[in-house]
Amino acid sequence: MSRRGAILELAVLGLLHDAPLHGYELRKRLSTVLGAFRVVSYGSLYPCLRSLVERRWISESTEARGTGSNPVAGKRARITYELTAEGKEQFQELMSQTGPASWEDENFDVHFAFFGRATSDVRLRILEGRRSRLEERLDAARETSKERRARVDSYTAELHRHGLESTEREVRWLSELIETERSAYSRKTQSETQ
Repeated sequence: MSRRGAILELAVLGLLHDAPLHGYELRKRLSTVLGAFRVVSYGSLYPCLRSLVERRWISESTEARGTGSNPVAGKRARITYELTAEGKEQFQELMSQTGPASWEDENFDVHFAFFGRATSDVRLRILEGRRSRLEERLDAARETSKERRARVDSYTAELHRHGLESTEREVRWLSELIETERSAYSRKTQSETQ
């Protein structure tokens, strides 16, 4: 399975964790979770849903369109998707994974969107991994910027500066989150030992 397919599965399982949804509503909410610039097509969503149904991680139920026993003529029945017990277990398994895939650009936002369902130690490992990766990028970008400064036009230099500042801002944000998470974890651990 592709990385994009795996992250789509995680997002679908996470959204269905809250409540059953039909395909249209699921697609709308995926745009929120995955970001406005990563639109999910129905051509990607429905094969993903079929695969999840086949693995019994979600179930589907069909509801007639219209009211009561009077379905709207010409309208297809609406399929609603719901997370199964196996799907909840799979979601928890995916959310507990803290390797590099969980903090890379494509995946971090989705993991972060469902952080409320992850344990504190998992959140810390993902946040620390993300910060470490960004710090590595910053070091490399600073070196490259020094080497290229004289060879690039002012717009390219400005774009590099913007990229550096954005990454520095994200590193500061991650450091704040890590500190908050550590403090909460420390308070929880102290209260459990008392």
